Amino acid sequence: MPLKEIQKQVDDWVKRYKIGYFKPYEILAHLTQEVGELAREISHLHGVEKKKYGQGAKDLGDEIVDVILALVCLANSKDIDLDKAFKKMMKEKLNKRDKNRWEKKK
Repeated sequence: MPLKEIQKQVDDWVKRYKIGYFKPYEILAHLTQEVGELAREISHLHGVEKKKYGQGAKDLGDEIVDVILALVCLANSKDIDLDKAFKKMMKEKLNKRDKNRWEKKK
């Protein structure tokens, strides 16, 4: 699904409510919380810190999507076209600036 479609779905959902988008610093605070939850889950799955007794497993995909939602809200609140920004990043950063940064597979 193109990012534009994701942005539209989120925008349509947000527009149902009077509050609209939160202020960028509020979205950033929420994003930080969501990244923390994702980090905790990765730590439980792959790190030395294991879950406490009674804590159930969380779906890693759910945690990642929570981060994506917060980022899409931030982009929408600042009127950023993520498809355009992503294409620019691929062209200018990954395929140009960083094209010889790592050893390629043979």
